[in-house]
Amino acid sequence: MIRRLRGLIVVVAGLLALTSAAPALAGTFDGDWHAHSGGPSEAFDNARRDVSRALVDIGFQKDNIRQFSVRPERYRDGPLKSDPKVIYQSLGELAGRASGGCLVYFSSHGAPQGVVVDQIILPPGILAAMIDRTCGARPTVVVISACFSGVFIPQLAGANRMILTAARPDRTSFGCGEADKYPYFDDCFLQTVRKSQDFPGLASQVQACVAAREAKEGMTPPSEPQLWIGPALRPMLPLLAFSPASGAPSVVCKAKPDPATRSCS
Repeated sequence: MIRRLRGLIVVVAGLLALTSAAPALAGTFDGDWHAHSGGPSEAFDNARRDVSRALVDIGFQKDNIRQFSVRPERYRDGPLKSDPKVIYQSLGELAGRASGGCLVYFSSHGAPQGVVVDQIILPPGILAAMIDRTCGARPTVVVISACFSGVFIPQLAGANRMILTAARPDRTSFGCGEADKYPYFDDCFLQTVRKSQDFPGLASQVQACVAAREAKEGMTPPSEPQLWIGPALRPMLPLLAFSPASGAPSVVCKAKPDPATRSCS
């Protein structure tokens, strides 16, 4: 069970960032640097950087965060080079030192075949295998901000997982133009994460925010972000609350913790 955010491994790819918390969630961020027009865009690296900061603000441990970028040499915050093998190795390393669970976050371009990682497309089956081999049966949250990202749900869905995607499997997402600071989905994540108390609440607020933003901007058809919560994880998530903390981050139980395991029960 998730006892502390610090016990979560967080990988952000998309390619954005990877965060691990000493024994709680593990995760990844990753991204691309091209706008949909083909011109340069900082949207994905902006999301990588600022989503990582937001996770620290809600209780994740900064030292347990690893970030990935297509152009790591451009940034002083030290992201690693976006590469599926490196992301996989980082997940394994973090899982070895963090015992609670995993959080994986991608922000990038997407296609019906998968999510773009540098010069290749990472398909759902490969990502599922990466997470299976590193996170296993641990509680796992996967967030994929990309066009067509709903294609990941069938292969990633599991009893112990929550999957939040920026779009249906047959829809694009929006906000990766040359002038956009963030993709719409990542912008909504950033707007709502500090106002949310837990993962289910965050997901609902992100979905509502994306729908409102797309309607305001006249974007059609709507992307319709998708959410899956597995039956084993569903009763656990509402018992956990995000909690800003100095030093090691933690999750606050909304119910009385088990005195033997010190986990939410």
